[in-house]
Amino acid sequence: MTTKSKNTKKKKSIVISKPIKWLGYAILAVMLYFAYILFMPNIFPTSDKKAYLCLPDSSKFEDVIALLEKKATVSNTSSFRQVASLLQYGSKIRPGRYELKSGMNNFQLVRILRSGRQTPVQLSFNNIRTKEQLAARLSEQLMADSTSILNLLNDSAFLATYDLNPNTSISLFIPNTYEVFWNTNAKALFERMNREYTAFWTDERKAKAAAIPFTQSEVSTLASIVEEETNNKKDRPMVAGLYINRYKTGMPLQADPTVKFALRDFGLKRILFAHLRTNSPYNTYKNIGLPPGPIRVATPNGIDAVLNYSHHNYIYMCASETLNGEHKFAVTWEEHSINAKKYQKELNDRKIFK
Repeated sequence: MTTKSKNTKKKKSIVISKPIKWLGYAILAVMLYFAYILFMPNIFPTSDKKAYLCLPDSSKFEDVIALLEKKATVSNTSSFRQVASLLQYGSKIRPGRYELKSGMNNFQLVRILRSGRQTPVQLSFNNIRTKEQLAARLSEQLMADSTSILNLLNDSAFLATYDLNPNTSISLFIPNTYEVFWNTNAKALFERMNREYTAFWTDERKAKAAAIPFTQSEVSTLASIVEEETNNKKDRPMVAGLYINRYKTGMPLQADPTVKFALRDFGLKRILFAHLRTNSPYNTYKNIGLPPGPIRVATPNGIDAVLNYSHHNYIYMCASETLNGEHKFAVTWEEHSINAKKYQKELNDRKIFK
């Protein structure tokens, strides 16, 4: 081989190696770029508390971007868009509630959103007096709006499937903390509450209700009155026993909380004779027996206080003049009158007139 031919081959080798080298650099650069947009931290919630991206039904990709930027600082929105496109997320948007963790990268977030792997809601409700309050409290924690929940609470045909009516519908809701998905709709929520209600009403509780004798809804109704009457849990079985004594003798329950409910004035400190004349099926001064339904969402403690009511002969009670939430009980009207005068004097002394 001549020197000339050797030099020619060497030149060709150099010419060929340069494109390969630059191609390698290009591939490396592309790999680094994709690693950057996929795995570099990009999501930083704007709140110190846990942040969640809540996507309603029919959300579009631009809605996701808008909601994401509202809940978090997105260091590079363009890179998030690129990763979403790469993983074909735009056509697979699933409604739900997704936790945004500080330092989350695009790949982590898109993978969670694309799979629909939601973070459940710890649904809780307590201290609820009306259906409107219940619907509002639930809708604050779920995608379902308060109107859709309230409509079902008032839908006679729908409630009949649960052996309930618009007056008793809130008895289906037993206060507790329940793990549910944020995008649970109103009907699915009722189905879940019915399962919890069925689990709560064990054979033992049903037997105790039948022994009074009350239906489950009637137990919840009396429990709601007892709970409005006193916050003192140790007094509740005594109060329940007193109302059951009145009920069984045909005496009006004469429960002040039912008058407040009839008036929708829950801030009343003193029930006057004018209030007692209120025309309402919930006014237990004018109507004998239980009101049509609960006057609040009864808690397990209140329900069990009725089911395990104290057996005694008391038919009168009055709030203690100490105003500490306790009550004084009496068998006779004379005893009750003495207790009532002490209580009324204390209200007058403290200038509590309404």
